[in-house]
Amino acid sequence: MSRTGKRVIFVVILFGALLAVGILITAPEERPAVENRELVGRIKLSGSIVDTHPGFGTAAITPELVGRRIREAEDRNLQAVVLRIDSPGGSVAASQEIYNIIQQAEIPIIISMGDMAASGGYYISAPADVIVAQPGTMTGSIGVIYQTINPEGLLDMLGIKMETITSGEHKDMAIRELTDEERQLLQDLTDNFYDQFIDDIVGGRDMDESDIRELATGEIFSGQQALNHGLVDLLGGMDEALAAAGREAELDDPVYYDFPEPGLWEQLRFFTANFPEFISLIFSSSEEKIADKIEDTLKSSIEYRVPGY
Repeated sequence: MSRTGKRVIFVVILFGALLAVGILITAPEERPAVENRELVGRIKLSGSIVDTHPGFGTAAITPELVGRRIREAEDRNLQAVVLRIDSPGGSVAASQEIYNIIQQAEIPIIISMGDMAASGGYYISAPADVIVAQPGTMTGSIGVIYQTINPEGLLDMLGIKMETITSGEHKDMAIRELTDEERQLLQDLTDNFYDQFIDDIVGGRDMDESDIRELATGEIFSGQQALNHGLVDLLGGMDEALAAAGREAELDDPVYYDFPEPGLWEQLRFFTANFPEFISLIFSSSEEKIADKIEDTLKSSIEYRVPGY
């Protein structure tokens, strides 16, 4: 038997043993309510904003994660939640879903911005009751970016000819050089997402649209500048966010409640869901990994994201 075959068998046996042990000694963790009425949940969110978790080793913020944590805080009778956000933004639709989750929360939501909460990271912060940033936080970047790569030159260099059959005039415009008309179509699409961004910031921050549009140039602001512009409410860190949560929830002596780390059962469920990817990472060649990176780079995207992050 080849060395690769032996490694596959070993990994499968190890996985089966871990799963069996997990089933025998664990059960889904119960989420009892807490008795202390002064507790404020602390939830740390970092990475790009995406619709679904990208898998092993990648930090990301998803609607499922934010919704689950806020529901858990409400189920545990916590009085408020502080969301610690460190994100350059990401998916438009995922950002909008998280915005709605925060807006509809039944308890006060306080945002504590980390190193960066910009573009989509600022967007999901806007509906919170209070936004706290450090003076050196990078925030703002209110705008939309569409990126696409014309692969024709690369394919010609590699001697690859691509045949494309479409049933719509503009169906293939993301995989070839754009016409002037198509550039305008994409500009109109980007402008529409931009208007949605501004409308939601206006609604979340209760600011005049004209004031937001003046700031919505895609420019990154420091936390100090953002405070001067009315984009955040306070300067400070987690302590100031806790004090703000206490004021919003009318608590005399608020203290943080940190959610338990995932138990063995939850970790096994995550491992099971990502097992095919885990195997792929172990056995894929360096050439395959490079090809995957190139494929990701060639994908077109329209996002609430800080360029380069």
